[in-house]
Amino acid sequence: MIARRSAPLLFVALAAVTVSACASGVSSTREKSLAQLSSDCEARGGVLLPTGQTTGRDALDNYCRITGGPSDRLRGN
Repeated sequence: MIARRSAPLLFVALAAVTVSACASGVSSTREKSLAQLSSDCEARGGVLLPTGQTTGRDALDNYCRITGGPSDRLRGN
């Protein structure tokens, strides 16, 4: 009798662990993607900003605003 009552609880607990493991993997991948985009943007003298879209693709949901001044090439030096 106790085993029958425990089975649904065990199932729910296993399902919760599985879902949280999947969610953490996606989050980790997304964090790495955003970190790479931000690093590339900063290397070009910019800052990564959100576009306001939510497509699920970080490269489309963010853009690099260049904040540095004009380059020497444009100044004629």
